[in-house]
Amino acid sequence: MAEDDTASDASATIAGGDVASTSGEAPPTEDGRVYLVPYGWWSLVCKSINAEGLRGVPYVATPPPDTSYSSKLINMFNSDQVFNLQRDIDEEGEDVSGRGYALIASDMWSQALKWYRELGTEELKEKNLPVEGLSDVYDISLRISVIRSSSIITVKISRKDNTLEVHRKASKIFSGDSDPVRIWDFSGQTELILMNAWNRLPQDVRQPDQEILLHVHALDTASSKNESKQDEPSVQSNKTAGFFYGGSIESSGNGCSLNHDSELFSGGLKAVGLGLVGLENLGNTCYLNSALQCLVHTTKLVNFFLGDFTKEVNHYNLLGTRGELALAFGDLLRRLWSPDKTPVAPRHFKGKLAHFAPQFRGYNQHDSQELLAFLLDGLHEDLNRVKQKPYIEIKDANGQPDEEVADEHWQYHLSRNDSIIVDTCQGQYKSTLVCPICKKVSITFDPFMYLSLPLSPSNTRTMTVMVIGTNGTIEPSQHTISTPKSAELKHFIQGLGSSCSLRDSETLLIASVYNNRIVGYLEGPSDSISLIRDGDRLAAYRLQKDSDATSILVFVHQRQETIIRSVTRWKQFGTPLVTRLQLPLTGTTIRAEFLKAMNPFLHSNHSASCSSNSDSNTCHASEPDEMTEDLDLFEFYLTDERCQKQLSKVETDEPVSNDITKKQVHVLVNWSEKAFEQYNLGLLNSLPEVYKSGGIFARRTHEPVSLYSCLDTFLSEEPLGPDDMWYCPSCKEHRQANKKLDLWRLPEVLIIHLKRFSYNRFMKHKLDTTVEFPIHDLDLSGHISHKPQTATEGEIKRLSMHYRLYAVSNHYGGMAGGHYTAHVFHECGNKWYNFDDSRVSQISEKSIKTSAAYVLFYRRI
Repeated sequence: MAEDDTASDASATIAGGDVASTSGEAPPTEDGRVYLVPYGWWSLVCKSINAEGLRGVPYVATPPPDTSYSSKLINMFNSDQVFNLQRDIDEEGEDVSGRGYALIASDMWSQALKWYRELGTEELKEKNLPVEGLSDVYDISLRISVIRSSSIITVKISRKDNTLEVHRKASKIFSGDSDPVRIWDFSGQTELILMNAWNRLPQDVRQPDQEILLHVHALDTASSKNESKQDEPSVQSNKTAGFFYGGSIESSGNGCSLNHDSELFSGGLKAVGLGLVGLENLGNTCYLNSALQCLVHTTKLVNFFLGDFTKEVNHYNLLGTRGELALAFGDLLRRLWSPDKTPVAPRHFKGKLAHFAPQFRGYNQHDSQELLAFLLDGLHEDLNRVKQKPYIEIKDANGQPDEEVADEHWQYHLSRNDSIIVDTCQGQYKSTLVCPICKKVSITFDPFMYLSLPLSPSNTRTMTVMVIGTNGTIEPSQHTISTPKSAELKHFIQGLGSSCSLRDSETLLIASVYNNRIVGYLEGPSDSISLIRDGDRLAAYRLQKDSDATSILVFVHQRQETIIRSVTRWKQFGTPLVTRLQLPLTGTTIRAEFLKAMNPFLHSNHSASCSSNSDSNTCHASEPDEMTEDLDLFEFYLTDERCQKQLSKVETDEPVSNDITKKQVHVLVNWSEKAFEQYNLGLLNSLPEVYKSGGIFARRTHEPVSLYSCLDTFLSEEPLGPDDMWYCPSCKEHRQANKKLDLWRLPEVLIIHLKRFSYNRFMKHKLDTTVEFPIHDLDLSGHISHKPQTATEGEIKRLSMHYRLYAVSNHYGGMAGGHYTAHVFHECGNKWYNFDDSRVSQISEKSIKTSAAYVLFYRRI
């Protein structure tokens, strides 16, 4: 059938492949695809997008000219079905009384798809278009050639290239035995094929006959499936979107081969509708697939990238990727919204991502929210309509109303940032800072791309600690400190020092006390306060600042208790006391230091007199006889760090052995019965827990929390961390101000990140708390501080504070290993689907809410 290799070169172009035309007449289509769609459907699209003036070149499908009896007999045993596409004689009259199709280029297909997706259910029904989407996807392999001497394109459907069932369906599509099949070419590709054939030089004709193997994907609509109950589906009239075809080929030496050879179905799932295409896992890339599926089902982004988005690509923005990331994302989105249901391997996009974000290189597991944050920012910069960002100095509000200040800040933001991402995903919040000293108030209005909400009732942590003095002048006192949960130990100590009025000459030594002895010290300034458990008991000792010639003394109390009759033992009680002494140590100084530290615990009638100069760290007994009497109340023994053995008794005026003299000395103090009469044991035994929960009425961590309560916590006032202090313009110093956020301007698409993960130097933790989030109506009217008093009818929709959930990025598992999936609401079919890498399956709405929900995507309604 093929006269020369002109057919090979020219016919490749009809598929929009990468085979270059040697004549240079026209390049292949934009993304290597040409689509065959029902003509009636295409006519409706043209009317909607004001493209009624487009004229297609008409063709009619006819059987081969040789219809003799012998030929028919041979064809009975032949596996090939052959038909010709020949120019229709009646070029002006677009008669669609039979079966009619339109051949369109990829950009036309994108516009048509955008229009189709924007139609509601009632509009689809009115136009007699399918509502349920597309189904019954099958591949067809066609062999194409051109008869040079006439305007005929020959198509062969071979059984050796197709399965028996596909061969039957493909033959039925173009069969001209009953109603004529007409095709109008709006892509210009058939004219190019014929022109190339006619313009070849005579010597080029003397080439071996060749055929082009063209791989196409045929999609039958749900309506056609329902209307036809026969074994072979009947071909629909032009009033229904009966079939769509799309395919691409690429050069492979002596001919063309397909550039996609994956299975037609993914995991046994029958594809329904456009956009239900999975993403292959390239190796721990489930985080990427989950985030991408949520974004590529964001309606406004889909419409934008299916259109001619390249016009808005900013190739000169140094803050972006010079358009490379946006182009890669747009190409990936188009592939996911094509009729081809084969799972897509996002290798090209992953390569671009790794090139511009080295943290995502390789194949380690990452965080889908971190990927989303980078991707949204990168797409914004690549699509920023502002080519030259102006510099505008934001002035102080000077008493202006918040509405005016907010609008001024927003217009300044738009003057530098204007993209489809800003239009879709960015909102604005009001940030209020109050100086804790001079009460200066600073208000700013900042944009946000997403909200990161805590899952716990508060962003701050409240901890109670007992502060114990060592110079005999200050009674023990409890102090409750609130710090950000992300704070480090040094921040906690700073807050505690301010609360107990710590002097410049003093420092705090914080110890963890268990079973009446010290089991550890909190000494790492950069350690996270998350290492402190709510049930811990902490004692903070006020000590003079360290010097090389001092040693820390730890006193542990013991009393005798009777076990059986006259059998007794020493049992530890109370809170250990800690002080600091100059070296060398003697028995007298150790005993005197203990009595001084115990002075605040004396009953009032036994109190000793202490120096008014507290920095002198001296305390004196009232009388020498009383001092001797007090010493007789106690016995002192050196012990080990575990405070379980009495090693040697500490005698008055005797030096402590040199082998015991070190930076930390532990002493057991044995109390006599008379000692209990003189000291207040209530203070000594009153060491509190860091945080006392509400008992049986307290909310357990595994119980669900409301998304609204998470919002309340996010918007509540909290102190800044010590490393994030605010420079007060009134005090002229950095202050740990109180910060309050308010939602001011809401975006069209609201992305909510649930903060399930926490990290520090020592541990990683995930909260598996179930969040009760609305699906159909997230009402933010009670959480936004700016509510316009008047609004036009058009602004009411734009200013709506109600949202509907349409996508969820899920994380299953823990910190050691996990897996990401996505739940997506498909608007065309009005159903929820689970995207698990390459597998796509329908799910019920009630299965959306799980403890795995990580990032929520809402659209304004």
